[in-house]
Amino acid sequence: MTADSAVGAAQRTVRRLITYLLLFALVVVAAVGLSGLLERLLVADTVLATGDVAGLARSLAFALIGGPLAALLWWVVWRRLGDETERASVGWGLYVTGIYVVSLVLATSNLLSTVTTLIGGQSLQWRPSLATGLVWAAVWVWHRWMWRHPRKRPADVADAPTVLSSYIGLVIGVSGAVSALSILLDAALRGALAAGMVGKPWWVSALQSLVWAVGGGLVWWWHWTHDGVRRLRGDLASVGLIAVGILGAGVLTLGGAGVTLFALLRLAFDRTDPMDQLLEPLAPAIAAAAVGSLVWVYHRGLARGRSEAIRQGSRLVTSGVALVAAASGIGVIVNAALAMAATPLAGSGARTLLLGGISSLLVGGLVWWFTWKPLERTSAATPRPAGDSGNWQNARRIYLIVVFGLSAVVAVVTLLVIGYRMFEYFLGDISGGSVVDRIRAPLGLLVATGLVAGYHFAAWRHERAVLAAAAPVRKRTIGHVVLVTGTEPALLNRAIEDVTGAGVTVWRRADVGAAAAADVGELAGRLAGELEGVTGKQVLVTVSPEGRIEVIPLLG
Repeated sequence: MTADSAVGAAQRTVRRLITYLLLFALVVVAAVGLSGLLERLLVADTVLATGDVAGLARSLAFALIGGPLAALLWWVVWRRLGDETERASVGWGLYVTGIYVVSLVLATSNLLSTVTTLIGGQSLQWRPSLATGLVWAAVWVWHRWMWRHPRKRPADVADAPTVLSSYIGLVIGVSGAVSALSILLDAALRGALAAGMVGKPWWVSALQSLVWAVGGGLVWWWHWTHDGVRRLRGDLASVGLIAVGILGAGVLTLGGAGVTLFALLRLAFDRTDPMDQLLEPLAPAIAAAAVGSLVWVYHRGLARGRSEAIRQGSRLVTSGVALVAAASGIGVIVNAALAMAATPLAGSGARTLLLGGISSLLVGGLVWWFTWKPLERTSAATPRPAGDSGNWQNARRIYLIVVFGLSAVVAVVTLLVIGYRMFEYFLGDISGGSVVDRIRAPLGLLVATGLVAGYHFAAWRHERAVLAAAAPVRKRTIGHVVLVTGTEPALLNRAIEDVTGAGVTVWRRADVGAAAAADVGELAGRLAGELEGVTGKQVLVTVSPEGRIEVIPLLG
């Protein structure tokens, strides 16, 4: 590429960036102005239509100035998209993705808010959200048409709008489902009066949450099934599957299960608070665990049908989430035990803390045990996954190193906190409680992270030793090689080590220049063949300027 062509490419990139950023801003400005005008039209005959001159002026300026400018700039951009290079630019793909997702979120949230407001009986408050929802729905339909256009749709990041939108819909739907089920269970456990929101019965709140669940589910289904996100195998789809379907759903499930077990343990062993207060967290926790487990199981089933990397990635993510829960439980248990030992009359506070740590340890520990399977030791005879065995072993070792490293960092920071608290206690006023009370929380965290770091470091060393033992043993027939060459010796040195396993001493010739890379590669291949079957404590290898290779075993 010449200097002029490089400058021209840079100018085109900057021009596209500015154009699409300006188009994005103008579309948003025009949509805000139109939604403001439509809102005033809908509330014109109500008490909400006040004399807000500044608001009306802003809406008119946004709509009547920003709207035509957005239309003009879009027309210019749309004409240029007949060029393949324009259509394949990253800017066009990012613009469509950004405005598609933003308009979908705003349209969905406002339209669902309109329905829930009508259910709640607030007859006038639904109109502003309806106006905003209709305008952004029109923007979404417009950009969806551009995204699906047969000749001008984005060629880069083409799947990003649907992948992101499907998981946005899933998050909205899951949030609504958890809320609706929580209200229903709360009404069954604590009674209708306790479950109801202030000023409205419980069934109204449940129905409003159900609207969000259905609306989010429809958005998810439309993109997941209708647009075929479920069948995508790209990087973004895989990241979404792991991050939302496995990681997010796993956190929701384990969190709900841990709080559920904690509430049940308090009902059995710690009834110091009123019954209504003990039952309060139970319904949301059960709802979160139930809905999260459904999402989790569904996406884990999808991961099993993907590549080996996705399957094992989902396993590592699941074990990581469970490990965090279990380690947190260990830290809280140590904290509570120290509180009880330091202050025997600590009372219900330490007992409640202990039950919380036990519940977190049980839930996280069981999931980690069945996911990680620590008793299944890696051995040379263990069958490796077909196809991606090397990638899987690398991913597993990286996971072990990352967990060990993060745990070690947290342990060091916690140790510094413990030292600071102890020095503060001994050097300052000692009337502010015992030294154990000051350090028990960071000490519990130190114990947990120390156990995690120690286990994963030991597992990493074991697997490294097993893999080294499983590697084929090379029989060394040459003790040392002296290489005399004028070419770049790196490839030749590597070829000698791969074939013989011997150490290499390089002597550079002064009567020849460096050879081309292709020549060096060809020389390395021939050199490997020449060294096959050669034995000796010392071997001299010479490479002539013409590329002739001579291998000479030496005495002594």
